[in-house]
Amino acid sequence: MEEAAVYTVRGRVAPRLTVEQKIRQAKRLLNVCPELVDAYQVALRRWSGDPALRLLGLPIVTEGHRSAEEQDKLYARGRSAPGPIVTYKRGGESKHNSLPSRALDVAFLLADGSVVWSGVLLSKFARLMKAADVRVRWGGDWPGFKDRPHFEV
Repeated sequence: MEEAAVYTVRGRVAPRLTVEQKIRQAKRLLNVCPELVDAYQVALRRWSGDPALRLLGLPIVTEGHRSAEEQDKLYARGRSAPGPIVTYKRGGESKHNSLPSRALDVAFLLADGSVVWSGVLLSKFARLMKAADVRVRWGGDWPGFKDRPHFEV
């Protein structure tokens, strides 16, 4: 895999997508509904335009559409498969399962090339997503199970 490119903001290194990563991001967004893609792109531009936020990490889409079979595999985690519970939706019940997807998941690319799902960063990005389109709902606002990487319309 190609290493993540970096650039500097005020002498500090900020992450930047490689060509391969840009292609992967574009492919993930192809199967997401236009209103959610638009909100993500507006929020991403606002994030990227703020040097302080840019240094914290770069928001990336880790998942858009997922099949019912993939959803069932995630549902099994923490139940009949090893790992923590990551969803309460079975195949066909998640907004990720529609085509185009009415949901996407976000993580952050760091300058060292690692990917994190920081609740603090996701809450900052959620404010931008919700400001970009009032129809956006963030999984971090849900009562009970907090699905912080999750955004949906």
